[in-house]
Amino acid sequence: MSLISSLKLIEFRPETAQGRIFVRRRKLADKIDQQIKLATDPAYAPSKFVTVTDESGNQHRREVAKRIKRWWVVNADDTVQLTVRYGSKPIELAKGKNAIQCTNASEVSTVLSTVKEAVLNGELDTALSSVTGVGSKAK
Repeated sequence: MSLISSLKLIEFRPETAQGRIFVRRRKLADKIDQQIKLATDPAYAPSKFVTVTDESGNQHRREVAKRIKRWWVVNADDTVQLTVRYGSKPIELAKGKNAIQCTNASEVSTVLSTVKEAVLNGELDTALSSVTGVGSKAK
């Protein structure tokens, strides 16, 4: 028996061929992961590399902290309003409603985990396409 015949062989068909919605789902899920890390650890700051030119004209790559804006606001009564954003625009989760109310700040990470599952299951596809402007033609 050969080793190749012991493997399960299939035809290669990537999911991205089915549409751009998979790319949007993955992008939003990655941003939700960042917000979950920020909610559990307030000191969380991912880094990125930038190229800096000094006075003599030499370029150097430097690692700097990436700025992440929180998607939630803590009110005076300790309730939290959480918006899910695609880019800079909040996603409308239901007709006329674009925020989730949480009882306290410790609940934010569990709510974001639930929203991430909904995104990956495709429950927010129509909201994503309305935010990204899919279907509108440039004039």
